Amino acid sequence: MKKLIQVAALSGAVALALAACGDAPDDTTSTPGGTETMAGSAEPTTATSDFKGCIVSDEGGFDDKSFNQLSYEGAKKAVTELGGQFAEVQSDAATEFAGNLQSLVSEGCDTIVSVGFALSADTVTSATDNADLHYILVDDAADNDFDGTKDAENIKPLLYDTAQAAFLAGYLSAGYSQAGKVGTFGGQPYPTVTIFMDGFKQGVEYYNKQKGASVQVVGFEGGDKGSFTGGFAANDDAKQVAAGIIDQGVDVILPVGGPIYQSAMDAIADSGRDVALIGADADVFNTDPKTQDIILTSILKNMDVSTYDAMLASGQGNWDPEAYIGTLENGGVGIAPLHNFEGKVDPALVAEVDQLKQDIIDGKVEVTSYLAQ
Repeated sequence: MKKLIQVAALSGAVALALAACGDAPDDTTSTPGGTETMAGSAEPTTATSDFKGCIVSDEGGFDDKSFNQLSYEGAKKAVTELGGQFAEVQSDAATEFAGNLQSLVSEGCDTIVSVGFALSADTVTSATDNADLHYILVDDAADNDFDGTKDAENIKPLLYDTAQAAFLAGYLSAGYSQAGKVGTFGGQPYPTVTIFMDGFKQGVEYYNKQKGASVQVVGFEGGDKGSFTGGFAANDDAKQVAAGIIDQGVDVILPVGGPIYQSAMDAIADSGRDVALIGADADVFNTDPKTQDIILTSILKNMDVSTYDAMLASGQGNWDPEAYIGTLENGGVGIAPLHNFEGKVDPALVAEVDQLKQDIIDGKVEVTSYLAQ
């Protein structure tokens, strides 16, 4: 765990732009990959109307259709079931984090969710100053001094080993590709971004090893060596990075970093080529219907489920500050259904991906990442 905390804390500097507000769907559902996603609300399970659960977004705000949205839905569903009060505050810039956290403290929040590793330092400060409150920190270990331990005991980190799910997406992409080239790029080279890219690359390499193939990965060599946009906005810079990868002949592309997938879509349209998109964090087929004609699958980070569980436990008096790590085994990560691509992918390849998932869970296939234990 010490190694996990030390490396995960490297991400506490910048935010992934992700999320959108809104109520959760109606029922918890399972994808063919065996991953559960949040849905619905139920009747209040505990009479805790004096409980107040709150959430603060990173600078992506509650309108990025993924990261913040999932965390928001999970937190709100839990508070609804508890019969408590709910408050939210949106950050439009990193300079607002500290003030937004203080505003929630002043509102009398009992538990505060901070979405994104960019809020880590300010969350630690707020938690240290308010030791009687509970904090849930999404995507960071709260170890800003890199000593291997959390910087505040009243923070529960929620972490996700997305390399495992990305491994499956990489294998699937390699088997689907007709060009023998697939690509990936990210917002900035932080661990919570490169963990997707690295898992994707490992999956392609495993496919090559198993099949005697030579599918190439364009845009990522490993570590911090790869194609990055310099931020997490859907802008011309992101479009140019995507276009540079597409121009090298890939027919599958994985953008990692919130809305930058929208820039990849624009680059695909301009290319006039048949390039499949891989989503990140949420099932982008559902969160953004504009992708439905080109999206092969999405690498899921089920923040709604883990945020819901942590908020519910806090409100029920069962607070557990131990770090949570989402894996394929516990359903914290996964891949989305093929949706419109179901008829375009060889059923034998789908069966191989299903078996590969089980082999990773069973430890027969090793996926390396900074969160691997």
